[in-house]
Amino acid sequence: MTTAEDDRAARLNWPGVIEAYRKYLPVPKEAEVVTLREGGTPLYYASRLSKLKGSDVFLKFEGANPTGSFKDRGMTVAMTMAKQSGAKAVVCASTGNTSAASAAYAARAQLRSIVLIPSGYIALGKLAQALIYGAKVVQIKGNFDRALEIVRELGETGLVTVVNSINPYRIEGQKTGAFEIVDALGFAPTHHFIPVGNAGNISAYWKGYNEYFADGRCSTLPKMMGFQAEGAAPIVDGKIVHFPETVATAIRIGNPASWKGALLAASESDGAIGAVSDKEILYAYTYLAREESIFCEPASAASVAGLMKTTVPLGATVVCVLTGHGLKDPDTAITQIEVPAAVEATLEAISKEVGI
Repeated sequence: MTTAEDDRAARLNWPGVIEAYRKYLPVPKEAEVVTLREGGTPLYYASRLSKLKGSDVFLKFEGANPTGSFKDRGMTVAMTMAKQSGAKAVVCASTGNTSAASAAYAARAQLRSIVLIPSGYIALGKLAQALIYGAKVVQIKGNFDRALEIVRELGETGLVTVVNSINPYRIEGQKTGAFEIVDALGFAPTHHFIPVGNAGNISAYWKGYNEYFADGRCSTLPKMMGFQAEGAAPIVDGKIVHFPETVATAIRIGNPASWKGALLAASESDGAIGAVSDKEILYAYTYLAREESIFCEPASAASVAGLMKTTVPLGATVVCVLTGHGLKDPDTAITQIEVPAAVEATLEAISKEVGI
């Protein structure tokens, strides 16, 4: 087989994260796996960003997952276990990506999906996903943190299964991103940059790296570098943010469910949790599209914004996780560009417009 044929075969045969990493996941052999063949996402070498930082920088593009974000990794495990336990309905609070993943995997599992979203604070691309997959979406007059409080209360009734990252099976699935990075590089990076919203993902990646380290699959562990948006930075500020505000809607969270886990990941790895401004996020967002040809959602760019303001040693190996696809939030992209005006449909007019 040629290299191209090998790559094609690998893509065609990718089974999803449960079958790929079953050894590391708490899924019974008899469970009916609920999967959309998530995972197996690209790890791109960012040549221009690498030159800028004097390091080898890689971009883990989670926007290539079935519903366009990293949430699919955790949802396959959470939904598999919900179905295994006999659940009839699942519920989540969401700023967007969790709602899309929950709705899609519930549809696959033939379970009812209920989604609570903060009114006016969800990108329309993500809302459209949840609705088209058939979820019952309820907008509440409150922020994400209030929505999650209600979801916790619903879960305590025993009538629905909560599939937010407070569900430990979500973290189990999301840790597989670390496995894929080590498998692709052949070793663990020296630094791992990641956006922090509800903080489950940084906790999950740290768990994954540690499990691979314990199993001898890598001989070192990365520094975990998490970044919140300045207007929604409770971990950095050391206090709950009651009215979080940021253009990065996916991390507009003022009281993260995995707050302690994020702090633990940063401290144990000799890393840090920092904050980036909306201006820095949008700069990184545009930079990634124009310099590295990757269109991610604004929250994803927080990892690269964090790298841009952080000094890393020359020759370091850096991985930045891009958590979701840019098409999740096309409205933000439009605000960063000049929409072209119509010109006459003539060769002369077009030549003048493009400058040739």
